[in-house]
Order: sequence, then C-alpha cells, then structure tokens
Amino acid sequence: MVVPMGALVNAGAIILGSGIGMALHSRFAERFRRIVFQGLGLCVLLIGLQMALTGKNPLILIFSILLGGLLGEAMRLDNMFEHVGNLTKAKLRSRNPDFTEGLITSSLIFCVGAMAIVGSFDEGIRGDTTVLYTKSILDGFASIALAATYGSGVLFSFIPVLVYQASLTMFAGLFQEQFSPLVISQLTATGGLLIMGIGLTLLDIKRINLSNLLPSLVMAVALTLIFG
Repeated sequence: MVVPMGALVNAGAIILGSGIGMALHSRFAERFRRIVFQGLGLCVLLIGLQMALTGKNPLILIFSILLGGLLGEAMRLDNMFEHVGNLTKAKLRSRNPDFTEGLITSSLIFCVGAMAIVGSFDEGIRGDTTVLYTKSILDGFASIALAATYGSGVLFSFIPVLVYQASLTMFAGLFQEQFSPLVISQLTATGGLLIMGIGLTLLDIKRINLSNLLPSLVMAVALTLIFG
C-alpha cells in the first residue's frame, strides 16, 4: 500500500504555518493582512487561469462545471460544510466567530487545484512527491496569513487536506491505469476554474459558492472517461 508522505508533509506545513499565524494575530496589522490577501488573490487567479487553459476539451469542462454545480446545489454541500465546521467549533468550544469561515475557506484553498490532484496522482502512480512537497511550502506560507485573519479554524483544515490528498494518492495507486493524461488534463482545467473563483473571493471581487461546485471535479473524470 502506498504511504501518502506528500499528504502528511502538507498537513504538517499547514499546522506549522497556522501556529505562526495565530501567534502573530495581534501583531499582524490589517494593512499587512490586506496586501498579503491581495497578493495571494492575484497569484491564485494566475495559477487558476494557467490550469484552466490546459483542458483539451472545453465542452467537457463546461458540462463538468454546470452539472457539478447543479449536483452540489441539490446536495446543499455548502450547508453540510458549514454544519461540520460549526460542529467542530462546538466540540472544541471555540469562541472564534471566524472559525467556520476560516476552516471552509482554507480547506478549499488547500484542497482544490492542480497541485493537490496531480501531486497526489503523481505520488500514487509514480511515487514522486515533488509536486506535493512544493505545495506544502506554498500552503505553509498561505496558512500564516489565513490564520492571522481567521484564527484557529485554519489550523484544523489540515484534517480535510490530509484525508483528501491521502485518499487521492491511495486511489491513484489502486486504479492508476484509468488516469490517462486526458483525464488529468480535464481535472486540472476544472480545478483551475474553481481556483479562479477562490482568487475572486480573496480579492473581494465576487464571492462564489465554491463548496457547491466541488462535484465538478467528479463530473470531469466521469465525462472524460465516457466521452473523452
């Protein structure tokens, strides 16, 4: 069985970065937080655009987003995520009013994207952890800024990140023959569009319900396998 070292290292980087960010909370001036989020927003937009342009079949990309969004809306994933966040907050007896938002926002930032998907597949299929180790460095620095703003909710985002990436790694190891370059390309493109949505949110341009768009990633795989 594949040991998901990349996911473990990524989770550790988030814990470390969040701890630093929480320690700096009272000393991290609003103007510094604002410029960090603006910088992150611009970088995320660029990364998302580059990812989205890697798609080979734009029709599959379009239908993945539309059908995935409808499925997510029908399932009310946003309410489910918020409920889980509130339950975690209650269990921990946290008085942080931004706990749930921080948990959901950081989890989406760290989980949705090419590096999480491709990196996990790369480790599962080829045993190469380079992409996930690089992502760990980026997530560690991002979690400092996020935790300085949202607090302890960001720290606990290591749990969905660990579960998500470890599951992808082990899944890829079991079914590696199914993940052709075309499937990975369409997954990357779909994740890129979602990443662009995160960038728009970070820049306070438009808040997009990304939670309900997450099934688009599953749709991308299914539609590519059927019509690709």
